[in-house]
Amino acid sequence: MTPHEPFAVRRPNDVPLDRLVDLVRSYEEHVTGVATCTREDVLLETGRPGYPENSWCLTGPGDQVLAWAALTPLGDTLDAALTVRPGRHGESAARTLLRRLLDRADELAARHGRRYAVTVGGVLSGDPVVPWILQEAGFRPGGSAGQYTIDLTDPPLPPVLPDGGSIRRAGPHDVGDLHTVHLGSRGKGPKTGDPALFRARLEWLWQAGGAALLLEVTDRPTGYVLTQAAAGAEGRVLELAVAPAYRGLGIGYALLTAGLAGLRDLGAVRAQVVLNTDDLHDPEALGRVLTVQAARTVMRFHLAGG
Repeated sequence: MTPHEPFAVRRPNDVPLDRLVDLVRSYEEHVTGVATCTREDVLLETGRPGYPENSWCLTGPGDQVLAWAALTPLGDTLDAALTVRPGRHGESAARTLLRRLLDRADELAARHGRRYAVTVGGVLSGDPVVPWILQEAGFRPGGSAGQYTIDLTDPPLPPVLPDGGSIRRAGPHDVGDLHTVHLGSRGKGPKTGDPALFRARLEWLWQAGGAALLLEVTDRPTGYVLTQAAAGAEGRVLELAVAPAYRGLGIGYALLTAGLAGLRDLGAVRAQVVLNTDDLHDPEALGRVLTVQAARTVMRFHLAGG
């Protein structure tokens, strides 16, 4: 960039990782008052299959990152994220990268001869810019998830398993069973229909030090939880899924407490948990069985007609 061109669209891989972390933390703190993003969170995002060719940053004066967008193909859905730094450039930055996302969606549709649904997730409730820009472009609200900070200084309650239930660490040979549960879970977010993409995502998680726990009832896969130990004292519960036929048996809570216990064993004193409450029979029970330090809502938007 030159002094006469302070704004530029760049590939995130050409931007220092710490500047992406700073962008997300600035966004979180502005909207909720608390920043939780870590380098490990950003590394997970940048490690998604297809990320390098489907992601962009808008940088401004001093190479500050003003906005970050990425698109992940998930079968018939293109799942996107759009994060914008608070400030006077927010609206124009959001529009600039949203155009990139939609142009890329059109390119992929033309290349593969198919129509894709387009979603944008990870939008914090209270964001004053991105929801308005999305709805201006024809997106509509399409569901939400809970994001919780859980205190792990006291041991979580041991998992209460249904009759015939057991939890074990899943490995590469379990990917098919995990994918089946993933596709059948009640979560409203987009599913990774392509088995190869689902496997690639899990392999990246394992390479990054994450874990997958599989709950079986009489040897039948019924649910799983994905976790990652972050740097320092924090851990992450990234995803929880329960097969519909086994909802209401406490499987979601059993997996959650097992995942949290594993993170505590690795030294975490708190955990960030993202939960689609459709996979919990009684979402309000979360605060009765765990010490919830903070909670916030993450929204998802769907392109109308997509």
